[in-house]
Amino acid sequence: MSSLLRVAVPNKGSLNAEAVALLHAAGYQQRTDSKELVVTDETNGIEFFYLRPRDIATYVGSGQLNMGITGRDLLIDSIAPAQEILALGFARSTFHFAGHPETAQSVQDLDGKTIATSYPAVVAKHLADLGVEPAGIVRLEGAVETALRLGVADVIADVVETGATLAHLGLEVIGEPIMRSEAIVIRGQCDPSTDTSQRFLRRLSGVLVARDYVLLDYDIEAAHLDRALAVSSGKEGPTISPLHRKGWSAVRVMVPAARAHTIMDQLEQAGARALLVTKIQACRV
Repeated sequence: MSSLLRVAVPNKGSLNAEAVALLHAAGYQQRTDSKELVVTDETNGIEFFYLRPRDIATYVGSGQLNMGITGRDLLIDSIAPAQEILALGFARSTFHFAGHPETAQSVQDLDGKTIATSYPAVVAKHLADLGVEPAGIVRLEGAVETALRLGVADVIADVVETGATLAHLGLEVIGEPIMRSEAIVIRGQCDPSTDTSQRFLRRLSGVLVARDYVLLDYDIEAAHLDRALAVSSGKEGPTISPLHRKGWSAVRVMVPAARAHTIMDQLEQAGARALLVTKIQACRV
């Protein structure tokens, strides 16, 4: 096998664009033409293979590739000997059973029912864990809701976002979520960790943290410093430097981007001045 780290990337679909953007942000070369199947980044010791999202877990689990970016749902459904090692936080989805209200009120009511889904292995494992035995699981691609209208199945198991589509069809969610999925990095269960693979994971993790945090700088009088730090303790702790102005300090701290304005409001009330927020491109923490 090549000495380069071999990583699978989704070649299309909802996973593709965000996976490629993440890899770009982590400093890795990506393809410039959608027809390219392989890109070699010699500088970083890595080779990217662009594959169907459903196939990625199989390639990684077989040992032909070291790592891959895919969905948690696709990994579980593949039954491949691969493991999740990093959650990426995008392409999130929730899987539910759904059907007509008179068909079932709980998952236990699915005993003896036929279920249509694009993820038969996920559904089979979930039902087995709950001790429910369906009459059958029908694998369908695309809009599985049609299976109910045509009498192919009694219930469906599919991604549910707002529930608006189900309501339009006269369907209701049955029971708790089957699973919650998102984009993940996977590795073969027998694939050894290397310096290159660890660097790959650190880079991705750094980009994910950078997306969630911003740098916040402010000046504060020493008498109010403790009060200010109570609302801006930071991810790894603040950097505090004395200002030329006697009795004042300059503080730099990482804060959650989603809470930056709330924290700024609180710091102003605590006496902070010259507040400045800066986006983070990448980091290591």
